[in-house]
Amino acid sequence: MFLQQLTDDPRFFFSVIITVVVSICVHELAHGVAAIWLGDRTPIESGHMTFNPIVHMGGMSLIMLILTGISWGAMPINPSRLRGKYGGAIVALAGPFSNLLMAAIALTIVALWRRFSHPPAGSESDAVHNVQYLLLIFGTVNLSLLFFNLIPVPPLDGSRALAYFSNSYARLMWNLQQNGQSAIGLIVVFIFIGPKLSHFANVLGIEYFKLIRGW
Repeated sequence: MFLQQLTDDPRFFFSVIITVVVSICVHELAHGVAAIWLGDRTPIESGHMTFNPIVHMGGMSLIMLILTGISWGAMPINPSRLRGKYGGAIVALAGPFSNLLMAAIALTIVALWRRFSHPPAGSESDAVHNVQYLLLIFGTVNLSLLFFNLIPVPPLDGSRALAYFSNSYARLMWNLQQNGQSAIGLIVVFIFIGPKLSHFANVLGIEYFKLIRGW
């Protein structure tokens, strides 16, 4: 279990915990900001425009994060209050876009840090290495969250965005959710596609890091 990393590799364990908590909060706030911009004040009225992870994730999600490394969040939105035909799609895609932005910022910072910092061998403190490691984890995990959330399987953001462009898919999504089959689909996606997306995100993140560092 992921919790075993606490003793096997505590730096990795705490880097993932910090990354996921911060990323989910920002991801959900991005949904909220987009909704408010498009006329839906539900995020404000429900008290969700906060950085408090308990509000966005809840106790069970935080416990699952510690035990398994898997977590989730939610932002209440009222689609009927949104302006524009594709307002719901914009709100849905705002979350993954925030993951892309966070990944780019983190990886760019650590790459430029490594590029322009030339301390004598062995002179860098453990704190410096730990912060750089955290930034690498933060960047690659956010790329994983970006790709995973764009999968068009309910209740992921990709399915919500696609539903605004395809009525037939919207009906299919509604039927799956009503029958409880969306949970099964999400589990299948996580087991079979999740590891491949994570590997791809790691490779892409490292290549971007190398590109910026050597630019």
